[in-house]
Amino acid sequence: MWNRFLVALALLLFWGRLTSFAQSQAPAQPNQPGVQRKTSEPYTGDLSIFDSPGREDRLQINRVIDILDIAPGKAVADIGAGSGWFTIRAARRVGNGGVVFAVDINPAAVHYVDERARKEHLQNVKTILGKPDDPLLPANSVDAVLLLKTYHEVAKPVALLRNLHAALHPDAKVGIIDRNGNGEDHGVSREVVIREANEAGYKMLDQYDFVKGDKMDYFLVFTAKK
Repeated sequence: MWNRFLVALALLLFWGRLTSFAQSQAPAQPNQPGVQRKTSEPYTGDLSIFDSPGREDRLQINRVIDILDIAPGKAVADIGAGSGWFTIRAARRVGNGGVVFAVDINPAAVHYVDERARKEHLQNVKTILGKPDDPLLPANSVDAVLLLKTYHEVAKPVALLRNLHAALHPDAKVGIIDRNGNGEDHGVSREVVIREANEAGYKMLDQYDFVKGDKMDYFLVFTAKK
């Protein structure tokens, strides 16, 4: 009897150590607190590729602008502005009485947008060299925000969205257009975006699939929680 008890105790201890070892070797899951999910490397190549023919129709960008309530006199932030493709279109919509803040962490992109706005005689465009976790927008400055095919590149998405709070007017809309993916393949799951936005203090107003015919792209609209 005593021998069987010792054998059982030894097996129990062995199993406990084996389970502990397996848990210590298991890869960290992105859903676990404190674990950063995968992101794609920010694009630093030829910015002109964002102005591909037909992109305006494929994304139905005028419909996007309408949904975000971007109208004459409004203030807009284009976070991850890149070539300024959306910046220019938003600037034309808000007119001289409005303003568009073109935010990017790439100094080359900021310079590119500055030059583009100058050539197109748009004096309502203001560029900002942001940080990976902070767009550095002025406080209480914007009515609408768009992250267009940028969110999957944001290294600290929850921190960025939290730091965006102070720049938002009451009831400001925050739009995110991206593509379903695993984070490092130039896409991120919409469920991940919704969860991170909620964690950062936002609630979702609506979601759309019209921005791409294959339904891989999505358009999510948030507002800050009261």
